[in-house]
Amino acid sequence: MTLDVAEAGERAATPLAPEELAAAGRAARAALPRSAHAEYAPPPGRDPMGILRSQHRDRLQNLVDLRVERMSADAFAFYRGTAAIQAADLAGAPTTGAEVVVCGDAHISNFGVYRSPENAMVFDINDFDESTVGPWEWDVKRLLTSVVLAGRALGMSPTFVRDATWAAGEAYRRWLEEALTEPLTARFFTPMAVTSGRGRLSPDMERLIRQVTKESKKRTAEHAARRTLQADENGVLRFIERPPILRRAEPEVQALAQDAYDRYRRTLPPNTALLASQLRLDDVARRVVGVGSVGTRCFVIALRGPVGEPVILQLKEARASVVERFGGVAPLPGYLDLSLLPDDQGYRVVACQRILQAVSDPFLGFLRVEGFAFYLRLFRNRNASFDIPSMNAAQFSDYVRVCAVALARAHARSPKAAFISGYLGSGPAFSRAATAWAERYADQAEADYREFVEVARAGGFAVT
Repeated sequence: MTLDVAEAGERAATPLAPEELAAAGRAARAALPRSAHAEYAPPPGRDPMGILRSQHRDRLQNLVDLRVERMSADAFAFYRGTAAIQAADLAGAPTTGAEVVVCGDAHISNFGVYRSPENAMVFDINDFDESTVGPWEWDVKRLLTSVVLAGRALGMSPTFVRDATWAAGEAYRRWLEEALTEPLTARFFTPMAVTSGRGRLSPDMERLIRQVTKESKKRTAEHAARRTLQADENGVLRFIERPPILRRAEPEVQALAQDAYDRYRRTLPPNTALLASQLRLDDVARRVVGVGSVGTRCFVIALRGPVGEPVILQLKEARASVVERFGGVAPLPGYLDLSLLPDDQGYRVVACQRILQAVSDPFLGFLRVEGFAFYLRLFRNRNASFDIPSMNAAQFSDYVRVCAVALARAHARSPKAAFISGYLGSGPAFSRAATAWAERYADQAEADYREFVEVARAGGFAVT
């Protein structure tokens, strides 16, 4: 039996049975063999530095130098900031045609732990700026390439890096298949608890998880408030400036804050909206975040509860996903029924995050201010990332497999997941090919990094 994947996507009114989708996936191997995913060739006219310059033009110019500095640290830091380059390189590559809700930037530093609304610690994807609907292969290849680059940065042997990358690809394949045996509601709402890997992870990795979970207790609004806020004689909270990372917002921005906050509250679930209505807005500051995000408009908002408790929200600019802008993928296909505000980038980030995570921040919301799209979330909700440069071999091997599991479970929530599983099959053919692709693309990323450093030293990214 054969079934075109485009036809599978159009039959939303009558969902296809999983076995039909899986059969369509198996049939797709004839048009695109799994071994073909090993092939990488730079596209004609490739201009990675031009892509970075085009991104810089849209950013706060006083922060471009800081972005360049952070991306210059090493090849992996550079890779973290170049999702746009990879999207452009993948734009002309063949895919199976099975779109899912993708992270868009699924490198291994974009996973971590955070606190669920039920006060449990979970592990999941934690960055959604580039999330949209796109080819599942792009997420997997970005993940595997990051494994190669990080493994090389750790000084691991080529054989170890190849084995770890292949194991991550196999973990994705197996756990996608496993997730599809679960009821749909379980796929959507069962989180990966930080303790769920016990018995399957090395003692070193279990120790690292305990350490990261313990350290996350310091990453709360209360701890952040002690370092970044001070109260005046009336108890009003004010941010303490730490330029260039943290600066109090200009008076014209402060004047817009209350109205923006009131409009944001209308995008929240009723219970969180009622809670948010009882918080008093005290102050707004600009804050620099991340590597690739440096230069986008990002703020933190200080709020105060009825008994003086601090709540800090992060407001972050939402731009078109690089999957759409540089990868040429059409935004949010209608079969996913995400058409409420299809042209609002803040809504895109919030909607995709709620789909890709089993449990999400109840304060996730969105708004527009002065023509710019933003999304909001809690700042410091015990969210913590794993320090990859300090990992030993056992920890690294386990960690990248857990990231692959989280990605597989996220993809399993989309309608065409069974097609993907059918295409992948029961053997390692795709994992072998994708590992070879990741090694070749890591070589490309390292060459781009060397060019980037030379251009930066020559002042090629200087703000004019």
